Amino acid sequence: MTLLTWSHDCIVGVQAMDDQHGILMDTLNELRIMLLHGSTRQGISLQLERLIDLSQMHFQSEEQLLRREGFPGFDEHRTAHLQLLGRLYHALEQVNHDEAIQFASLLAFLPSWYRDHLEQLDRPYGVWLNDRGVY
Repeated sequence: MTLLTWSHDCIVGVQAMDDQHGILMDTLNELRIMLLHGSTRQGISLQLERLIDLSQMHFQSEEQLLRREGFPGFDEHRTAHLQLLGRLYHALEQVNHDEAIQFASLLAFLPSWYRDHLEQLDRPYGVWLNDRGVY
């Protein structure tokens, strides 16, 4: 398993968002390590809850910024956020109700979602905001 690592490619150019992305990356990596090492359901549940809480805070902050600045891709961005949160809540429900969990699927999904979201949705808003003097 390769952990997500911070690089120049991760920077969107808005400091508050970059800082939050780094925290989310660390949290994702911690969850992936727990899943690989067979942590307890309770431990995985707590880490998933942490990831959900941090994601919600980040998404709220990001959406507030994009709405305030009039970003034209706001609706698409918000939809992507809601889809991820739905998937995370579903995984948490599975963990908390002793259902079979598709760990391999979750392990593959989380980093690919993070990278794809960052590259396809976040970096474009970074350029757009930077052009308007928001850093």
